[in-house]
Amino acid sequence: MTSLNPTVERVTQRIIDRSRDSRRRYLDLMEREAERFPNRNALSCSNLAHGFAAALEDKSAIKGGRSANLALVTAYNDMLSAHQPYARYPEAMKLYAREVGATAQVAGGVPAMCDGVTQGQDGMELSLFSRDVIALSTAIAMSHAMFDGMALLGICDKIVPGLVIGALRFGYLPAIFIPSGPMPSGLANKEKQKVRQLYAEGKATRADLLESESASYHSPGTCTFYGTANSNQMMMEMMGLHVPGAAFVPPNTPLRSALTRKAVHRLAEIGREGGDYRPMARVVDEKAIINAAVGLLATGGSTNHAIHIPAMARAAGISIDWQDLDELSAAVPLIARVYPNGAADVNHFHAAGGMGYVVRELLDAGLAHEDVLTIADGGMRAFAQEPALDGAALVWQAAPTTSLDPAILAPVTAPFHPDGGMRLVEGNLGRGTFKTSAVDPERYAIEAPARVFESQEAVQAAFKAGELDRDVIVVVRFQGPRANGMPELHKLTPPLGVLQDKGFKVALVTDGRMSGASGKVPAAIHVTPEALGGGPLAMVQDGDVIKLCAEQGLLEVKADLAGRTPAQQSEPMQGMGRELFAMLRRHADGAEQGGSAMLAEGGL
Repeated sequence: MTSLNPTVERVTQRIIDRSRDSRRRYLDLMEREAERFPNRNALSCSNLAHGFAAALEDKSAIKGGRSANLALVTAYNDMLSAHQPYARYPEAMKLYAREVGATAQVAGGVPAMCDGVTQGQDGMELSLFSRDVIALSTAIAMSHAMFDGMALLGICDKIVPGLVIGALRFGYLPAIFIPSGPMPSGLANKEKQKVRQLYAEGKATRADLLESESASYHSPGTCTFYGTANSNQMMMEMMGLHVPGAAFVPPNTPLRSALTRKAVHRLAEIGREGGDYRPMARVVDEKAIINAAVGLLATGGSTNHAIHIPAMARAAGISIDWQDLDELSAAVPLIARVYPNGAADVNHFHAAGGMGYVVRELLDAGLAHEDVLTIADGGMRAFAQEPALDGAALVWQAAPTTSLDPAILAPVTAPFHPDGGMRLVEGNLGRGTFKTSAVDPERYAIEAPARVFESQEAVQAAFKAGELDRDVIVVVRFQGPRANGMPELHKLTPPLGVLQDKGFKVALVTDGRMSGASGKVPAAIHVTPEALGGGPLAMVQDGDVIKLCAEQGLLEVKADLAGRTPAQQSEPMQGMGRELFAMLRRHADGAEQGGSAMLAEGGL
């Protein structure tokens, strides 16, 4: 086994030490819960009868209590392209379960909103907190104590983190995530971005824009850019929660069906009654969290995971912060170029060698932990393979030893960039995340006067009026978890990109989020403490000179903020159900902790 990289080793040990008490409490809880709910026969006869009353042909098997009964927790809806293929999964998975003497029941559904539909709309203010709702819904699904394993059907932005958080509270059971795969490649992402900028400049019509977007997002399957959804799939591989190589196999193909079948069979094998017990609580440990972070950095994944990784870790009693991510970023090179960090999409990435290549490179370089428990035999090394069909049989073969497209995948020894491109910036304005992997290095440092806004719409209005045609650092505040639910501010990307293309020095500083699809404009995002409650961003005024520097890790304003009165947020907006989320906003903690009221109030 290759020696572990010293930085990865040091950060891992620090997280283990920091988490020792909370991790012990979590594992103790899982042991107690396992003793309390050894199997469904611990239920009363009335409880149990309710649980299998509608099970039809599986009724006698569930009643007998001798075989594994698997929970299917599904995020299916047919508005979300990535989740539309899940419609027929439950009936197929029940058949696969019967093949190995097991049963399966749909334990519950979780909401699955599409951030692509809600970008720039009122519904985006529900997005981050939908993760907590998904976690709560997962807990409700699993609360019946009828099950011996969890099959988790989810893909997109908040959905996978929410499923992870909820499932970890039942971590005495095994869990496998089952994806459905990306849609076929459509309009090239660079072309899509070009039309968006032309529309922002008034040089393309709405019809032109809609035609472009429809050519990009065009069929069932995950959107093909490397945003949060596809970053989720990468992380489930790196955490050992997928059948190896499952992430980016297209939907509605024989190989995809074979992988789903294997997942069901494997889930039945690794339960408490068998000889290969692999509870989720043991799979998701400190090393698995590190592997997820390393994979994110090596592939240039979504900045949303600077929030989701800490939140998922907390649910397993593990504490990771942005300093940890920053140090890992300095040690982990960027070895993938996938849009917005390159021209390729995830289908091209998969064809070039995909996750098997990435895992092998990271393991061989000592950048990821190999000695981990996963749902597969062979630990993390099993994920350095790729699945294939040999006739009707599912087999695995070694991943390519060299990149099949050097423009998309590079070796650790000759990376696209020497670091992972997720920097911590901090100073008298707080702490934030700067994703450098999609930004030209000449723009890593920006110093310019501030122009302060409190909404995306106000920024766009100023842009259209020509008020931002100069060197400027756009500050958008009162966008944090407690202010308005921390929406993504993706609609800022086209106008700021236009200003940058005109030759101006432009940057964004915000306590809000940017999408995993956001790219070339330098930005300090997720700034914490947020403006609401008196964070430093609340004291910034138009004209204050701000310095943002990824190289030095700086986020500072050259003004004395001490004597200023903090700006006050306007009244939170109502409508689109936002008023129902007031409790979650009020009790949410900071972005670096995961921006969660549920975890904060739950003492996690």
